[in-house]
Amino acid sequence: MNILDYIVIVLYILGFLYLGRLFKDSTSRQEYFLGGKSFGWFPLSISTAATQLSAISFISAPAFVGLKQGGGMMWLTYEFAVPLAMLFLMVFLIPPMFKMGIVSVYEFLENRYSSSTRILLSSVFQISRSFATSVMIYTVALILTGVMNIPMWITIVIIGLVTLIYSYQGGMKAVVYGDVIQMGILFLGIIICFIAGLHYLGGWSNFVAQVDSERLNVINFDAYGFAGGEQFGFWPMLVGGFFLYASYYGTDQSQVQRLFSAKDLPTVKKALLCNGLMRFPITIIYCIMGLIIGTMVATSVDFREMIPVDKPDLMIPIFIREYLPHGIIGILMVAIFSAAMSSLSSTINSLSAASVEDFFNRKKQLPDATYVKYSKYAALFWGIVCIVLAFFTGDIAPTVIEAINKIGSVFYGPIFATFVAAIGIRKTNYIGANVGLLLGVGINVYLWLFCPSVFWFWWNAIGAVVTLVSAVVVSLIVPVKQNEFDMEKSPVVIDWQKSIILLLFALSIIVFSYYLPSFF
Repeated sequence: MNILDYIVIVLYILGFLYLGRLFKDSTSRQEYFLGGKSFGWFPLSISTAATQLSAISFISAPAFVGLKQGGGMMWLTYEFAVPLAMLFLMVFLIPPMFKMGIVSVYEFLENRYSSSTRILLSSVFQISRSFATSVMIYTVALILTGVMNIPMWITIVIIGLVTLIYSYQGGMKAVVYGDVIQMGILFLGIIICFIAGLHYLGGWSNFVAQVDSERLNVINFDAYGFAGGEQFGFWPMLVGGFFLYASYYGTDQSQVQRLFSAKDLPTVKKALLCNGLMRFPITIIYCIMGLIIGTMVATSVDFREMIPVDKPDLMIPIFIREYLPHGIIGILMVAIFSAAMSSLSSTINSLSAASVEDFFNRKKQLPDATYVKYSKYAALFWGIVCIVLAFFTGDIAPTVIEAINKIGSVFYGPIFATFVAAIGIRKTNYIGANVGLLLGVGINVYLWLFCPSVFWFWWNAIGAVVTLVSAVVVSLIVPVKQNEFDMEKSPVVIDWQKSIILLLFALSIIVFSYYLPSFF
């Protein structure tokens, strides 16, 4: 990197600090955490996509597809269940919660069950999300340090402090509009790497002639994820993925808070439709980009020798550093910064919302001025926590990332089932819900410790079923007086047009993926 690259990075950082200042005058809980419920479907959709298209996706997914042993285009199977999950959220899960006008998704469980259920799930979210985000910061800092040749602590501080300042000042508006800008920069970075890689390979036809055909296979109908070996089978990725994504997008505060920020319910449904349709095309682009650059590695001894055998994730950063012109390198470094900051900003805001709503303002007793002050203090606290934890992640980061993915699958299914029972099964009570949640998590922990042959994607479905059945049985055995909660105010209304679009799209991406090898 030279002075031109550093100028690009500095201008980007200053621009985002100014962005936070533009939205610094939030005066109420709805303004700070929900952006005044003023967002349309497009910025909400782009903001959600920006969080999902993280720095890890930009770096690790292409490395998995193009370079890692045992990798390839099977990465696309992660996307099969997304449209189906969005359809379920649109029809069943989100409308009743949105109509309550809540900020924290866990408040819904207190209204339906008890404060114990709310506090339990909010605490799990806050602890796990802050730890996972610190690992992301460390991982991105490690990669940027290798490219920019600056000490890691400086990289961590830059990512953390810049994000903290603009999130602290501007609340949800700074987060969403910042994500829109960051998404544009990151997508530009993917396209630049895509085109540059094709250029060095001599064009598309040369790439097709040299690509490893083994990496083109996507769907494996013979792998069921129950006997070890190959895990990325069709059924575990589709069924387990449905429970994972429905829970993540529908019950995780960092995601649901965006939907609660929409101006009305039709806007929410449009945002869910857009998310269901947007992820797969973006994933296809960065996966093919990974194939292209992985083919460069396979055909270039010099490039291959630059990448440590045990660190294939450095493929994209080294490609940027060695093969792109100055100025463009700065833009690509900004793209990686953008992805990291997008994930961190949404985490800070959602952790702050959960802390204030679920612990300090459960009775809605705080006046607006005090509420906003507490919210900013909470944002400052969680930002510092994430930054500090990043320094202690150390060299265990690669294994911790895998562990965090598994930890998510331990909890996602049971949490999802708790919300489903709350909305769809009137007979369940708070004792049944709490016991079902603990049993669902417990069975997943057992599978992790003693049944390694069960692919962790299945935990999402297994934990959900155990939780749901247990909640019903325990509620029937131990009846208690229910909270007054009228679900008739939110009857299920099916938007047939959007539902059919999502169903057809889910089918089309599966068919496309099945025939993908024949396109090359």
